[in-house]
Amino acid sequence: MNYADREIRKENEAHLKGFEQWLTDKGLAKKTIRNHVANVDFYINEFLIRYDAHNAAKGCSYRVGEFLGDWFIRKTTWSSCAEIRANAASFKKFYAYMLEICAIEKDDYDEFTTILKEEMPEWLEKMAEYESTEEF
Repeated sequence: MNYADREIRKENEAHLKGFEQWLTDKGLAKKTIRNHVANVDFYINEFLIRYDAHNAAKGCSYRVGEFLGDWFIRKTTWSSCAEIRANAASFKKFYAYMLEICAIEKDDYDEFTTILKEEMPEWLEKMAEYESTEEF
């Protein structure tokens, strides 16, 4: 891992801790919090860093469609329609937190939520097609 990746991970870790506290303050159950944090952690620390070395804030309007609509489906063993929805919900909460702490702009958050809403049917269809063609 290079220096830039380490610095991004350090920044991401601070955001994840803040996000976890934010969810706790909102009264979510510990298991729900763990799931949201794990989903976001995978997106920002595995996908974003591995493929372009971008930080969490950049992931708001950058590549979420590629992640949920393609990479996640093909590259993870646990992908499913339910997991795509769960990840989208986690990301939406995370970027609401990032907006609240002024780490992202309102326009970026609005674009992000529009992408989730408009592209979700396509992602779910692609997941269903992928599941129907998998050989076990």
